[in-house]
Parts: sequence; structure tokens; C-alpha cells
Amino acid sequence: MRSKDLDRSRELLLNCSRPLLVTHVAPDGDAVGSLLGLGWVLWALDKEPVLACQDPLPRRFDFLPGFDEVTDRPSGHFDLLVSLDCSDPGRMGQIGAYPGVRGAPLLNIDHHLTNLEFGVANLVDVGAVSTTQVLYRFIRALGVPLDGRIATCLLTGLVTDTRGFRTSNVTADVLRVAVELMEAGAPLAVITRNGLDRRPLGALRLWGAAFSRMEVDDGVVWVGLPLAVQQAIGHDGCGDAGLANMLIGVEGMHVAVVFTEQEDGQVEVGFRAVPGFDVAGIALALGGGGHTLASGCLVPGPLEEAQQRVLTMLREDLARQRGQAPVDDGRHPQSG
Repeated sequence: MRSKDLDRSRELLLNCSRPLLVTHVAPDGDAVGSLLGLGWVLWALDKEPVLACQDPLPRRFDFLPGFDEVTDRPSGHFDLLVSLDCSDPGRMGQIGAYPGVRGAPLLNIDHHLTNLEFGVANLVDVGAVSTTQVLYRFIRALGVPLDGRIATCLLTGLVTDTRGFRTSNVTADVLRVAVELMEAGAPLAVITRNGLDRRPLGALRLWGAAFSRMEVDDGVVWVGLPLAVQQAIGHDGCGDAGLANMLIGVEGMHVAVVFTEQEDGQVEVGFRAVPGFDVAGIALALGGGGHTLASGCLVPGPLEEAQQRVLTMLREDLARQRGQAPVDDGRHPQSG
């Protein structure tokens, strides 16, 4: 993070009174943890933040303090908009264009490699394993003491975005942050059980349907999930229920792709790669973004045409990368 952005971000937060905090559609653990974590920081500073997300928060994170405070219908006027864990403005969904934030400055807090730096201040650290790690450093700069609520939210982002500290970007410094958050009251076992192991029945049914539709070719494994299949098994359509992370574990695969058809006819595409390969570039080219090893985008349907178009681009990109790729070191790719 640049010192000027850190200073400007601190100034924006300390001088606001009613900020709107927004995280991305189809929220994951880092999205929820960063949203709630910053919310508790602002409440400690006697601010009146409103926490918002267009899509429902996954119920497995209902153990987090403040879970029920998040709304999908903010109201009133705000003097600051804070984007959390979003690589571009579109990731905020319709809430990012809410009229009540018109004219308010935008503070962009994120860790994605493909972040477009769309704020008046951009607190972006692509070397961080999660947005909550970026927030940890920011909270230290603000001088707000860590308590159990803040620490629990921040550690949730670290745990879920590193898949339990198994991704290739986990360093000794990351583990030191985790220890400090635990010492402040964050329960690692509770976070791990809920954030990584707890899944709705619909997610397991989705996996079952996906495995029967799985296709493999030349180091790429992919699955297409038609809307009718999702509806038949009771999937809510938000994300892929961790399916891409599961598929990239298939032996011999370089890239995993999940195509999830949406109600509006668009197709959500989730990419995962093993170390040595990069899926951020193709996601960015398709209007999305993310990390080198975990990225995503939203493309026009119908599903079969979207699959053919994306897979053609992916094969061309992988052909270029294969001559440069080192041997897979067996480390897990980063979560989205």
C-alpha cells in the first residue's frame, strides 16, 4: 500500500459520519469478514455505518458478530462509499450505484491483482492474502484496538481466502497476523469449522450434479451448470459452492472452470489454476478479475455458447503459458 493512499483512507474514514460499506455479489468469507470487521471498527469510532451486500450472506457465516446487521436495501444519504474486496465497481452490484451515495467519495479496499483502482483512495495490496489482511494493517494505522469481534471477522477472511493457510501466498507474516488475531479473541476452530467445512445441503447436491457433468481435456477440467439443474436441487445461484476449488484438486489438471448459468441468462465463470499458471489475465479480458490462481467473470449466455467461447480463449492462453510454466509444486491455489 502506498503511504499517500493509507493517509488519504485514514482521513476519509475519520472525517465521515455515515458511510455505506459494500462488498461484492455472491459474497465469500473474505467479503463478509471485511465488511463486518470494518463495520465494528467504525462503530468503535462512534460512526454510523450501514453495511450492505446485494446478495444474501451465506448462512455458514452467521456466527460472525454483526451478521444480521447487513442489508440489501440501504436508505438515506451517505457521506462516504467504501468498496470492500471488489476488483471493479461492477462487483458491488446495484448497491454501488445507489442514489444516496451520489457525490460521496469512494474508498476502495482490496487485494485483487486485477483491481482497477477506481476510488479517490485505493487501499489495495495485491501481496495480501485477503482483504481482511489489508484491513488489519489499516486498523493499526487508525489506532483502533483489536477486540474479539473485529479479530474474529478479520481471521475469517484470512482462513477462508487461504483455504486454511494452504495457499501458495501464505508467509510467516500471515501466520503472525493470525496468531495476533487469535490472541485478541478470534476462535480459529470455530472459524475453520464454519468457514471451510459447513455447507448447505444444496451445495452437496450441486457437487453431485456437477460430477456427473464434468469434462476433462488437455489439463483443463470444467463443468457447466444449467439453471434448470440448479433449481432442481435447490441451489440459490450464488457462487459455485466451492466447486472450482474442489475440481482444481483433480490430479494432472492445470486449470478448473465452472460455468454457472444465471436467471438473467448470463453465465458466471469461475477459474482456478495450479501454481505456475495464470487465470487472472483471461478473466480480465472477459470483463472480470481476481487473482493469478483464482479469478472469475460474468459473460453473456446461452450456457453452451459461453462455454465454447471461454474454453477456446482459455486453450489459446494456456498454450502460450505452458512453455513457461514450472512443474506444479503441489501447493493449493488461492481462493477467490
